[in-house]
Amino acid sequence: MSNPFEDALAFLSANTGDFLALGLWRFALLALFYALLAASLFVAVLNLADDPEQRRGSTLWWFFVRVMIGCMWFQGTLWKLPFGLHNGLHYWTEQMVGRASFAVQADLVKDVVLPHFLLFNPLVYFAELFFAAALMLGVVVRLSGTLAALFTVNLWLGIYNQRPGDPSEWPWSYVFLIFACGSLAVLPAGRALGVDAWLRREVYAVRERLGWGALIGPLT
Repeated sequence: MSNPFEDALAFLSANTGDFLALGLWRFALLALFYALLAASLFVAVLNLADDPEQRRGSTLWWFFVRVMIGCMWFQGTLWKLPFGLHNGLHYWTEQMVGRASFAVQADLVKDVVLPHFLLFNPLVYFAELFFAAALMLGVVVRLSGTLAALFTVNLWLGIYNQRPGDPSEWPWSYVFLIFACGSLAVLPAGRALGVDAWLRREVYAVRERLGWGALIGPLT
């Protein structure tokens, strides 16, 4: 029996089952995770130092939510590795054939995705890695949050039904993740201590120096 603290420590030390299955490569991925986390904190400190408007409780909250959801996406990438027919992604892709809520999705998975799985596997991995990095760093969050929400819609509908003996999945888990990623895009949460906030200030400063403010109008 484990608890959230032990599970978090196992992930942060590359000792989860998904990490251990990767051999020594797990340390490279762990280093990437820490690099993204350190970069997100660096950008947050930079924003706090440069912009008093960022020093709000709501801003800190959305920064925390954005980074944590990015961490979740990063952890989710691990069971897409190593590329091939024996990872967790292949298993759950096969599950979609019998569990999809619409026949057209089941047929697409059966006739297109599974026969070309070795192509789709890295595409899915790098898509999720993009979601993780973009959300953790707070860059292009409107785009990454929207794509992550749409990606989750596919997961929600793909394993919506449960057959006898199938692993149980609570559909609302995916619905809440759709809402969460969509909310990060709508806010947009990249302006909460993220790269998007820094870029917005830099673009505004350059625009004002060039005298383009009246021509272009206010930034949205």
